[in-house]
Amino acid sequence: MKRREFSLTSATVLAGSVVALSPVGTAQAQGKPPEAGKDYLVLGKPVPVEAPAGKVEVIEFFWYACPHCFAFEPALLVWLKQLPKDIAFKRVPVMFQDSFVPPQKLYYTLEALGQLETMHAKVFNAIHVEHQKLDKDALVIDWAAKQGLDKAKFTETYNSFSVATKVRKAAQLQEAYQVAGVPAMGVAGKFYTDGTQAQSMERGLTVVDYLVAQQRKAKA
Repeated sequence: MKRREFSLTSATVLAGSVVALSPVGTAQAQGKPPEAGKDYLVLGKPVPVEAPAGKVEVIEFFWYACPHCFAFEPALLVWLKQLPKDIAFKRVPVMFQDSFVPPQKLYYTLEALGQLETMHAKVFNAIHVEHQKLDKDALVIDWAAKQGLDKAKFTETYNSFSVATKVRKAAQLQEAYQVAGVPAMGVAGKFYTDGTQAQSMERGLTVVDYLVAQQRKAKA
């Protein structure tokens, strides 16, 4: 979804579509290599990365209430299961309007509590399958409590300075990568692609594979 679409389609549920996936490292197996300016963008100003030395940082920019992000999730999970050891992957929830902040805080609260692996898919399902709204603080906190999380501890973390700091950094990273819509992918602090650039998010993953391979060559 592009930025301009959020106010118009944030309540729309995408018809369930299956996203096919090519194995990691097959970016060039589908014809000519991806092209800069067409399949991906080269950032004018490199973005600082947090990946350990020797690893290539890959970021997924997403929004829990985005139907395209929900549809992309199964393919992304398959891709992650094949992830090479030299890739440092992380997710970054975006903020295009104020209603995006509670889901951002939810993501970073679950991360801080060590519940992200268990709860990430449940958040997507709550919004897209159960049609629950999680765009206000009270709604998020009540939902978390119903999932069996300690309400007092969740609320304290949710309203903490550390979570607020991560939300602020996420917004800065989103702007630095010039994220035009979600889902989108950032690579090595240098490259950006999304479903529009790559023609589909399935192909977007092969573009990411290609860009990671280019980074390996550059380092070598």
